[in-house]
Amino acid sequence: MAKTKKKTKKNKRPSLAKSADIHKLYEHSVQYADSEIEFLDDTFKTLRGRRARLLREDFCGTANVCCEWVKRRKTHRAIGVDIDGEVLAWGRENNLSRLSDTQRKRVELLQSDVLDVSTESPDIISAMNFSYWLFKDRDRLLSYFKSVRKALVDDGVMFLDAYGGYDSFRDIVEEREIEEEGGFTYVWEQESYDPISNGLICHIHFGFPDGSRLDKAFTYDWRLWTLPEVRELLEQAGFSRVTFYWQGWDEDEEPDGIFKPVTEGIADAGWICYITAEK
Repeated sequence: MAKTKKKTKKNKRPSLAKSADIHKLYEHSVQYADSEIEFLDDTFKTLRGRRARLLREDFCGTANVCCEWVKRRKTHRAIGVDIDGEVLAWGRENNLSRLSDTQRKRVELLQSDVLDVSTESPDIISAMNFSYWLFKDRDRLLSYFKSVRKALVDDGVMFLDAYGGYDSFRDIVEEREIEEEGGFTYVWEQESYDPISNGLICHIHFGFPDGSRLDKAFTYDWRLWTLPEVRELLEQAGFSRVTFYWQGWDEDEEPDGIFKPVTEGIADAGWICYITAEK
């Protein structure tokens, strides 16, 4: 009797979605640490006539911004605060590990609630990527702003960002192609918006060239705070001046990445702005 060949299972490679690192994908698609640091550095100098040295990044996540801050100047130090120990550990392994020994010594990461944390008084406290929107109650957001003002040095400045426009009140899905990490699709979904509470549920998904997807890599349960509300709460917290910075447009009618102080915004479908609150 003739022998038959045994069939063997071919080892299939895992899909790109299964092998992806969501923190790297996030940094490449959402964070623009270089431009953010440049804005913090230059704007503080404009407002205060001196260079900031100590930055505290609240909701710091992977501490990417902290690392960029200490790389910018030898006099820079950074404190990163986040309640998530896992994401801080990832930041230590993947971001702080790339710093020189002297740079690494100038970064301190704290696992703590930003409402309770106690740190050395920084020149700047930054809460970007709309992270403060997780405070959905006015009293809690006011408490956070008061704690930030108290923590800052006498001429310190808080930096925030915000987004809005009439698309922000809609259930919507937007996609953007990213070249890094071999190429992938960043998908922003506003799943639901409640006009009574201003509650907003959003997700970030990722799609890959092999057809695989990483759904709900990140989910956000926020309140969509409007700019007048944010300004009123910052002023109630005791900040002396609140300024909004609006992005301009290039010749192709695309955002140019240059944010300038304004007293009136533009009613676009979607906009992003920076906010400074001076102690």
